[in-house]
Amino acid sequence: MKKLNKVILSITGLALLMAGCGNLQNSQLNSSDNSNNSSSKATKVQTTGQTNNDYYQGIIRNGQYQVSKARGVNVDNETNQFDVKSFSSGLLNLSKTEFPTNKYIFQEGQYIDSKTARQWLGRQSSNNPDGLNPPDNGQMDPNKRNPIYLQQILEQDFVTDNNNKVNLAGMSIGLGLNSVDTYTKQQYGATYETKISQAQDEQQGKQMATKVLSRLRKMKGVANNTPIMIALYRQSTPDSLVGGTFFAYAISKSGNKLDTWHKIDQQNEVLPVVNNAKPINADVANSFDTFRNAVKQFFPNLSGVTAQVHYENGNLAGMNITITTQFYSETEITSFAQFVASEAAKDLPNKVPIQINIQSVQGMQAFVARDAGSNGFYTHVFGSY
Repeated sequence: MKKLNKVILSITGLALLMAGCGNLQNSQLNSSDNSNNSSSKATKVQTTGQTNNDYYQGIIRNGQYQVSKARGVNVDNETNQFDVKSFSSGLLNLSKTEFPTNKYIFQEGQYIDSKTARQWLGRQSSNNPDGLNPPDNGQMDPNKRNPIYLQQILEQDFVTDNNNKVNLAGMSIGLGLNSVDTYTKQQYGATYETKISQAQDEQQGKQMATKVLSRLRKMKGVANNTPIMIALYRQSTPDSLVGGTFFAYAISKSGNKLDTWHKIDQQNEVLPVVNNAKPINADVANSFDTFRNAVKQFFPNLSGVTAQVHYENGNLAGMNITITTQFYSETEITSFAQFVASEAAKDLPNKVPIQINIQSVQGMQAFVARDAGSNGFYTHVFGSY
């Protein structure tokens, strides 16, 4: 049952955003974090419980999970969906280094609301002085115009329970920066691109981070000594089959000053590589090819076997594999899932976390996974009842 819970969490994505879905804690905490709560009634706060220390406990207020105040807001909603997922999960993983899961409770961002996020993501102008993106200089040439640098902003809050009172104890902010800014010269016209270098993103991102920090410190409920981490994320291109990566972060312990910026070495790629591209790690690519060829021989007419691969500091940190099949019977899928688990253990790199989704046009059929540091895979086949 524990493994089944982890399977379901991985598929829905909740495991990336909050604590595991354990039983609700019966304790009712008093809210004192001033999270834009205008109700005069006492707020009943519960936690979700915790399936294991890899995940945060989450906050439930008056029986409802509190979604982000700026949920789903980004520039023109054009963000690659792979970026949306890796941006959120990547920021949460960075947060764990500063706000450990055994000491802090997770809360979706409650201070930057939708209106504020839209203003900050907009261009600076007389009508929007708070815009973090540069003013429109009127140019249409891709190399002369001021591009949109900031595409997404994400807030994650971390609270503590002090004598049955919830207090804001930390905050993480992610700034999602474009590698390519797409635009049109006229409504419904052709699409053009302005390419943005890593150096440009770094310069703009650090300048924006200082402004964001100053604004956060002025918000009600954010103390002058609340630790705030700001991380810079470089988005993938709109047509990419993999998300972008974080490349720098800094922490403010107090006031409006960010401490030293720390570099983050992350890389993502899709396997198999196309157009004779050179893989990041030839050994990893070869092991995946061996696995892929074995899987394709098991069932005729497999639609595809692909992997999203993540590296940190030059080392393989995880793989997310998708196997697309036709619709098969439950007994066939059960046999297939067991075969996939066996081949994965034999062919794929050891110890790193791996998720394998087996799906068809009808939906998810089976799930195969391995946790970090483990050798064995567990499987779950989705039945019809």
